[in-house]
Amino acid sequence: MREIKEILIHCAATKLTQNIGAEDIKKWHVNGNGWQDIGYHYVIKLDGAIEKGRDIGVAGAHCRGHNFKSIGVCLVGGLDENMNPCDNYTNQQYKALRQLLRFLIITFPGSAILGHRDVSGVRKTCPNFDVKGWYYG
Repeated sequence: MREIKEILIHCAATKLTQNIGAEDIKKWHVNGNGWQDIGYHYVIKLDGAIEKGRDIGVAGAHCRGHNFKSIGVCLVGGLDENMNPCDNYTNQQYKALRQLLRFLIITFPGSAILGHRDVSGVRKTCPNFDVKGWYYG
């Protein structure tokens, strides 16, 4: 098993009218990026359903320089109707995210929980909310 030190939270950069899941994102990553699989290990849909993506034993493709030591979790949403970044996740998604993070922290004790935007060198707003403040606050 890989040594996991980080759990990184991402957004799908979709509007709330786009009710997608792991299979949709996998198609984007495989067909659009030429990757072998979805980049994330988990996807949380608008209704709070947690879908598995890439096997957690395999490094993800979600944060350059951090993939080998992290688990990638993607929340569907993150854009408003004008395609601007926003925190528009459902209560069900936040509940599911907290549940998934509890499981991952037990599985990978000592791992830091970060938003993609919190990683040094990343110039993104993803996932468009303060993950550390939300989780640790």
